[in-house]
Amino acid sequence: MIITKPTCTIDGQKFEFTAGESMLEVARRNDIAIPTLCHDPRLDPAGACRSCLVEIEGQRRLLPSCATKATDGASFQTKSERVEKHRKTLFSLYLTDHADEDSEGGQHRGAPNKLAGASKKFGAENWGKLTNLRDEIAGDRSADVNPYIQYDSDLCILCAKCTRYCDEVEAVSAITLVGRGSETAIATPDSRSLLDTTCELCGGCVAVCPTGAMGEKKPKTRNQPIESELKKVRTTCNYCGVGCQFDFNVDPDGRDGLGEVVKVTSPDATPNQNMDLPAGFSGVSSDGNLCVKGRFGYDFVHHEERLTTPLVRGADGDLHPATWDEAFDAAIAGLEKVSAKYGDDSLAFVSSARCTIEENFLVQKVSRVAFGTNNVHQCAAT
Repeated sequence: MIITKPTCTIDGQKFEFTAGESMLEVARRNDIAIPTLCHDPRLDPAGACRSCLVEIEGQRRLLPSCATKATDGASFQTKSERVEKHRKTLFSLYLTDHADEDSEGGQHRGAPNKLAGASKKFGAENWGKLTNLRDEIAGDRSADVNPYIQYDSDLCILCAKCTRYCDEVEAVSAITLVGRGSETAIATPDSRSLLDTTCELCGGCVAVCPTGAMGEKKPKTRNQPIESELKKVRTTCNYCGVGCQFDFNVDPDGRDGLGEVVKVTSPDATPNQNMDLPAGFSGVSSDGNLCVKGRFGYDFVHHEERLTTPLVRGADGDLHPATWDEAFDAAIAGLEKVSAKYGDDSLAFVSSARCTIEENFLVQKVSRVAFGTNNVHQCAAT
């Protein structure tokens, strides 16, 4: 028995799809670009920004491709004259209530300004700045005493991507939409500081914001090149054993040409189509999510007190640079000396929660097998 998959037609081309896929997912899987501002594969579709609207045969209105399921035999257009006119008008309207596209907030302190890029691509025009009422409702969020995150209402388009991420992924609901109509804004309950809410300062709102309205406060994010001019270096966070991946954003001209890490960004949460992964999963252990330490705790990289080589105390009582082999030999000799004089149970081994579970397994094996003591612990107690 031959089982055939359902098919739909996109811009005149027929494609197979799996039941339950949205039109946006089918299009992107086949390298057909549809602009989005509020969409994220980790979030439930909201259709809030209206930038992904497509023209579906037999439908009177344009429909959001992110929230419309593909159906067998359906035919839709992503580049029709009607769709192109809608996009130009939509992005022009957004620009009237948005700061200049080259503003510091949109380019430097948050994620790249997707609205600015889409506006240029579709020929949107700024029809004149409208009066912004949101600061009166939400208060001056840039004055929030928290050390990491600021909100600039002049850059906000109310796509609610940040509030949905806070609710659906982090499950803390620290920020929400307040007010109605033109007075709607992003705020905390009773306009409290983020430090007085359930916020974990993970910075996920900064990472998903499509306009830079949610931005970073850290000094290193100021006056830096735009993100596209920074070198991204994929690495693994060393703050715990989970192994979250992130990208160091390096300014090649920083620190007198030696290069300087100026911020951390999440890997793209868009699924890798070349990997057999569950729907919406990006293939990195953190799925594009980071904690406050991973996203904002990178100052140690260039700290003047950071150790970059092992140190071994010499006969003069001072610490001297050594090779790793010399450091291991000194540690082993010291442990064996204590064990011989006071017995194995005089030793205790404490490892770090920064280690992986495999590394912590090796520490307890050294303790129990090599030295015969059960005095071994680490703060995560795995």
